[in-house]
Amino acid sequence: MKTVIIGLLIPFIGTAAGATGVFFLKKEIDQGVQRALTGFAAGVMVAASIWSLIVPAIEQSSDLGKFAFMPAFIGFWAGILFLLLLDHIIPHLHVSENEVEGPKSNITRTLMLVLAVTLHNIPEGMAVGVVYAGLVNNSGLITAGGALALAVGIAIQNFPEGAIISMPLYSEGKSKPKSFALGVLSGAVEPVFGGLTVLLAGLVVPAMPYLLSFAAGAMLYVVVEELVPEMAAGKHSNMGVVAFAIGFSLMMALDVALG
Repeated sequence: MKTVIIGLLIPFIGTAAGATGVFFLKKEIDQGVQRALTGFAAGVMVAASIWSLIVPAIEQSSDLGKFAFMPAFIGFWAGILFLLLLDHIIPHLHVSENEVEGPKSNITRTLMLVLAVTLHNIPEGMAVGVVYAGLVNNSGLITAGGALALAVGIAIQNFPEGAIISMPLYSEGKSKPKSFALGVLSGAVEPVFGGLTVLLAGLVVPAMPYLLSFAAGAMLYVVVEELVPEMAAGKHSNMGVVAFAIGFSLMMALDVALG
């Protein structure tokens, strides 16, 4: 259990560490740097979705023969629809945009910025949770190294995300301590949803392939709906694409080397 708790906290620590950037960096993050950080995060999430989630989901369903893809297919679409639903019922605002998404609300701009990142972090927490659940339930296709690789990979991409949320809040007039606290708060949802996923998977072990692919679908929804547009916004540059490739290859290497 200690291993699971540490694994669930690793991504959160990455977010908190990134949020400390508000105490050391200038008042605003350069657009090119922000684009690169977003691209890197997208690359990590895509690679994690494939190697750490979808592939194990299909392998765990091998007894279904040529229909081994079905649990992954169903879980993937459930994850997509879940994030689509949250996207429509929770008011939120992305850092690079001025138009509020979701229902009309009177909540502050600051809270909507935090909610946007929180939505982003939910599938990441679930992804780490379901992998550690597979480890706890002795799934032969999920190793301690593979679970650690996913947690570390998510933590690495959470580090710049912590800065991306805390720095704009400071730019909008929040104090450095409050901007830091809100950045940390946005990542707190990861261990919470990770823990809930571990409990759910423990109760319904046969659902593991569905849960793995559910997390993958939710993560890929975030990548396509949020991160890709952000890394391509503004003046044309290949920086986001290069950073995406770096993030993808790093996560792929971590998963294979540690898994």
